[in-house]
Amino acid sequence: MTQAEATSRTGKRVLLAKPRGYCAGVDRAVQTVEEALTLYGAPIYVRKQIVHNKHVVQTLEAKGAIFVEENEEVPEGATVIFSAHGVAPEVYEQARTRSLKAIDATCPLVTKVHQEAKRFAAEDYDILLIGHEGHEEVIGTSGEAPEHIQLVDGPEDADKITVRDPNKVVWLSQTTLSVDETLETVARLKKRLPMLQSPPSDDICYATSNRQHVVKEIAPECDVVIVVGSRNSSNSVRLVEVALDAGARAGHLVDFAHEIDDAWLEGARTVGLTSGASVPDELVQEVLAHLAAHGFTDVDEVVTANERLTFSLPQELKRDMKAAAARG
Repeated sequence: MTQAEATSRTGKRVLLAKPRGYCAGVDRAVQTVEEALTLYGAPIYVRKQIVHNKHVVQTLEAKGAIFVEENEEVPEGATVIFSAHGVAPEVYEQARTRSLKAIDATCPLVTKVHQEAKRFAAEDYDILLIGHEGHEEVIGTSGEAPEHIQLVDGPEDADKITVRDPNKVVWLSQTTLSVDETLETVARLKKRLPMLQSPPSDDICYATSNRQHVVKEIAPECDVVIVVGSRNSSNSVRLVEVALDAGARAGHLVDFAHEIDDAWLEGARTVGLTSGASVPDELVQEVLAHLAAHGFTDVDEVVTANERLTFSLPQELKRDMKAAAARG
């Protein structure tokens, strides 16, 4: 029996979202750890999870990466890599005092938000940082100008904000938020603060926006949307929320195919499938195989954007790689 015959018999299909999976910042961060392991040898220490994905962390651990929470856990003089989510200035200072060789794998789009925070703080603005309390990216950005930054965690927080001068206030945001919820938060803030300024360019990263946009496209047709991603991944969690808000009858987040509950598929005819920005595509392929085994053999890839952006490796790593190559 051909696949077409199987599909016509089952009437089941998968709408596969594209873009999905790795963004340029994640690709750069993971490659940074891999190249550092090759260049310097194991172990390489990484402060926090390099990206928020269980499979990626486990794979890098198997290659010799050691993930720690703080610099104090890294032996003096060793190499430490800072995660894609960015760190506060005090973390660099801690590394210097311990003579650590620090390699900064912060996503350049997060670095952009850090630079904005520093610039507006230098101009004595009150900065309203839209983001999730406790998220590593928010902690890192807030650390650039703690005396100027207030966290706004969702639209409800907008009514609690107080500023020194309503004519001198700007909003910035975490890069991995729901686009729609962020716009709602900004609208609530502007009702209270009509002179609120926006960042020079959108802080929510292109990959987060693109992945949410394609999910909005497919969700109305889906009985269930499965998002591959880890629970500590902000952008992956947001994709489930976006799918439900856009009309999917159900939405679920899984790290691996074996976590899919077959009850989710009962009675379903159309399953949407996507993955967060820190998810390697092999995990999506495993989910596709699982779905095919349950009769979902017709896969339609829905493409709303083509991503070609890449980021070069951190300068300190590139410099050492070049020196090693010159030595032969």
